[in-house]
Amino acid sequence: MRITIVTRIFAPEPSAASQRLGSLAAALAERGDKVTVLTSRPPERAAVDDGPLIVRRWPVIRDRSGYVRGYVPYLSFDLPAFVRLLFARRADAVLVEPPPTTGAVVRLACWLRRVPYVYYAADIWSLAAPSTGAPTLVVSAVRRIEQFALRGAAVVLAVSPGVADEVRSLAPDADVAVVGHGVDDRVFHSEVVPMTPEVDAAYVGTASEWHGARVFTAALAQLRDRGVHPRVVFIGQGSDWERLQEDVRQAGLADQVTFSGPVAGAEAARRLRGARVALASARMGIGYDFAVPTKMYSAAAVGTPTVISGSPELRDLVESEGLGWACSDDPAEVADAIEAATKAQPAAGVRDRIASWARENVSARVVAARVAAALDTAAAGGRRRAGP
Repeated sequence: MRITIVTRIFAPEPSAASQRLGSLAAALAERGDKVTVLTSRPPERAAVDDGPLIVRRWPVIRDRSGYVRGYVPYLSFDLPAFVRLLFARRADAVLVEPPPTTGAVVRLACWLRRVPYVYYAADIWSLAAPSTGAPTLVVSAVRRIEQFALRGAAVVLAVSPGVADEVRSLAPDADVAVVGHGVDDRVFHSEVVPMTPEVDAAYVGTASEWHGARVFTAALAQLRDRGVHPRVVFIGQGSDWERLQEDVRQAGLADQVTFSGPVAGAEAARRLRGARVALASARMGIGYDFAVPTKMYSAAAVGTPTVISGSPELRDLVESEGLGWACSDDPAEVADAIEAATKAQPAAGVRDRIASWARENVSARVVAARVAAALDTAAAGGRRRAGP
């Protein structure tokens, strides 16, 4: 088949979406599909190696951190993407990644060209929008755009049952397939050489409003008052990044907590492997409790246990599978979990067992097979809408 992937970010940009779609594109190419990716031009510092993939990039507006985030940056990608898709070689199916504005322009372009598209619902943006402080009018507009993008898709891919439920609430007649989260185990695996010097805890990835990562700086301040001083590194970016740094300054934690910008997947894997425990969180009580921070899956893939805060879905998983320490988003409880994790002496084989679980359950190759099946269904005559 000819498959076109439309996404504002793609490898080599360090993000869960880039890893997910990069693994998918590679898996599709390996089975013989002709894959074209319409994406944005990466920051100048990024080294690009697309291998056998056809990747067509377009310059976009980025924020101060170099990330494609915000309504104007989204539109700087979406509007050209509409034209690019209209004049691109005809595909058998199109796969589109959020934001919903991208899904909306893909629906219009695919309707004009009579091509089915698949919407990859990694999360639900209209439920996340209130946590950013967006005005009610904006939240309402995002919801309508997201419904438009979901309802036109031949198939909607949901990364978890919780996301699938939310999709159905927005688009009751949508054909939803739960495909799960996937980690690129070509990069994240138990044979990764740990980064030195090793640290006690590592937070690797985005820290936006819904992640609630500031619970960790609050917990570290409580640990300091107990006389416990774990070495922690935060690696990534996001709307809460400056707040995290300010928390550390105000709490006097600068001698034990360091910050780094985004790093390539291979380095992220080494950093996680070199930590005694990884940190991951999801902010509760903002109408987005179904969200799953995939940081835990990347950590599990290299065999590192996780302190998971907030997310009910992952807390249950961590406890049932023995993947680390689960706690609420109360700073005192998080502090207890970090202290226990950094003082624990792992039994022989624990890291190997965790990595083995990840290979069997959250490998990107397993997820890619499910996505490919959905694309086959769409291309073979999956449900299409009569109009835009």
